[in-house]
Amino acid sequence: MKTPRWMLAAACLCVLGLLSTRASAAEPKEIVLWHGYRAEEKAALEKLVNQFNTANAAQGIKVTTLAVPYDAYPDKISATVPRGKGPDVFIFAQDRLGGWIEAGNIEPIDFYLDDALRKRFIPTTMEAMTYRGTSYGLPLNYKVITLIYNKKLVPTPPKTSGEMVAMSKKLTDKKAGRFGLAYAYGDFYYHAAVMNGFGGGVFGPGAAPTMNSPENVKAAEQVLKWMDKDGILPAEPTSALISSLFNEGKAGMVFSGPWFLGEIAKGVDYGLAPLPKLDEAGGKPMRPWMTVEGVYVSSKSSNKDASFELAKFLTSDAAAKVLALEGRQSPANQGVYADAKLSGDAQLKAFREQVEVAVPMPNIPEMSMVWSHATTAMSSILKKTAPPKAALDAAQKGVVKDVANLRKK
Repeated sequence: MKTPRWMLAAACLCVLGLLSTRASAAEPKEIVLWHGYRAEEKAALEKLVNQFNTANAAQGIKVTTLAVPYDAYPDKISATVPRGKGPDVFIFAQDRLGGWIEAGNIEPIDFYLDDALRKRFIPTTMEAMTYRGTSYGLPLNYKVITLIYNKKLVPTPPKTSGEMVAMSKKLTDKKAGRFGLAYAYGDFYYHAAVMNGFGGGVFGPGAAPTMNSPENVKAAEQVLKWMDKDGILPAEPTSALISSLFNEGKAGMVFSGPWFLGEIAKGVDYGLAPLPKLDEAGGKPMRPWMTVEGVYVSSKSSNKDASFELAKFLTSDAAAKVLALEGRQSPANQGVYADAKLSGDAQLKAFREQVEVAVPMPNIPEMSMVWSHATTAMSSILKKTAPPKAALDAAQKGVVKDVANLRKK
């Protein structure tokens, strides 16, 4: 007896449906991850990505990584993501966050967050991922400057600015090219530690510029005092000069971050400690800016759920341990610091302690208007072409004008 045509047709449809289901189940989901890491940081990240790929192979999820040169990174995000040609997930500091969000490049993630996940992180690092009340990324690690000292010259690090100046004066001999303290005090990023310590800042409520606030003026006057009256700082220090002075035993202390540690010569016995408290500001601590590298999901990604799972994995306790011990980064995950290997690591412990008083660098678009005017002001102040108040008044005027123009666009 012949099989009726309708049964044959139904069987064919059934087989085609099964094949289609299998193809769909096995259809690979490629997630492209961009980062700016090199050396040990890159190796640690790639190790974690391999672990993620292995764990998610059955789901057809595969992550591929691309190391993007840091200087070109922001422009590449701005150029590729809107056209759907960029990454699904990317890692970068929060200072460009506001601009990218306003351009529609980053997916908001509050939908994925619960209390347990929020509490995974040091609170201020999660704050850095928040823009106008909405979360846009998971904090991966943070960078902050602290006090780095030569143990041979400074057996016990100073806890106050008064102690720091007293120690530095004993170590300073300008004719011999020796200084108690060396740091890039003309660089507004480094100066922010003093500025924030005095209670200053660059923006008030509503992103109103506050470049010439009384606190900012006092902070600038303080640095001038260290440079002129106390005479403990080298003139116009470059990063190369600071490294050279420290390695040659001609600088007892520097203010710098984890990037400086790789510049220290092998024979130098050094330690890390919190930045001194400011006697001149009533004993308040210096408060350096904190930059937080977050993991963001592109608004154009076609695999947003899987992309968020990758972000969640990279910020987990197990991943944070790899990033800390092998990548030598300071994880934003706060629970991982209870691990014996991390709590016994002097470097990680010092940065973790410093971050308690650090200030997240503003992530609003207006922040991009600050840098050039702040740099000009610092140069004028240190070269004595304008007193602190006048230089900061000029900076305030410039930032207000640029911010107004930005908001018109």
